[in-house]
Amino acid sequence: MSDELTVVITGSNAGVGRAVAHEFARAGYQVALLARGEQGLEDTRAELESIGARALAIAVDVSDAAAVESAADRIEAELGPIDVWVNAAMVTVFGSIAELPPEEIRRVSEVTYLGCVHGTQAALRRMQRRDRGTIVQVGSALSYRAIPLQAPYCAAKFAVRGFTDALRCELIHDKSAIRITMVQLPAHNTPQFDWVRNHMRKRPQPVPPIHTPEVAARAILRAATDAPRELWLGKASLQAILGSMVMPGVLDRLMSRQAWDGQLTNENEDPEREDNLFSPVTEKGIHRTSGRFTGDAKDQALGMGSETVRKLLLGTVVVVAFASGAVIALLAG
Repeated sequence: MSDELTVVITGSNAGVGRAVAHEFARAGYQVALLARGEQGLEDTRAELESIGARALAIAVDVSDAAAVESAADRIEAELGPIDVWVNAAMVTVFGSIAELPPEEIRRVSEVTYLGCVHGTQAALRRMQRRDRGTIVQVGSALSYRAIPLQAPYCAAKFAVRGFTDALRCELIHDKSAIRITMVQLPAHNTPQFDWVRNHMRKRPQPVPPIHTPEVAARAILRAATDAPRELWLGKASLQAILGSMVMPGVLDRLMSRQAWDGQLTNENEDPEREDNLFSPVTEKGIHRTSGRFTGDAKDQALGMGSETVRKLLLGTVVVVAFASGAVIALLAG
């Protein structure tokens, strides 16, 4: 048993989750890796151990509450108390709502929303005994601003935000020292666009601007350390979230054009390729951190706490109101 801090990361065999695992390992954490794909998990574990970190890889489907609970027991038995739990596991499906089979919508909800619920509950049951710990929900700008062609994913992220707000209220009511935070991410260059289930004729892509997974990883470590109510990452996220608050109808029309075309490349989709909706893909080497858009990915992004943004907006409103009043008074005089 080690005195080092322990973090649990779901969805850590590829993409953002894998980058997060590396970020926490470099920060000195012991890292517990949870995901379905065993090969990707073992590759990630080997990478972390090669840089001197202690890592434990457990193959688990986060939609299975009992399996997540069992994994949490094993983590605490082998690594010690869980200090941070990061819910990063997700799946999505591309297609218009009228065409999506009910079982596909259900599956996205089970992994992306209920997987977060199961991870949060497993973390809470252990953290409550010690009255300490931090839970990080990996959200998205799409938890505020839904877009076409990914309705089940957007709905799941909206649900995660609502669930997190409710939990925050309960923790405050109980005067708990457990911290809950949510990171709202922009688009990232991950392999999900190579293995996502896609009903469109063209291959999917993240809506630009695109960022490296390491940008998300740094923000998630920051959130685990500082625990802001929410951390909004990237200019596009700030614009989407604030725009949804003040002019949702305008964004509806904008997203109907830009987000539809912006999610599709000019490349034809291969209808026979594997996808990861119901089971991990088996193609060797596909479980990696970055996707195929490396040349377009930015390695920096503005990150601001939601409360900081609100204070800045309030300050701006006050200044504008004061200036307007001064001008009116001057004109009246």
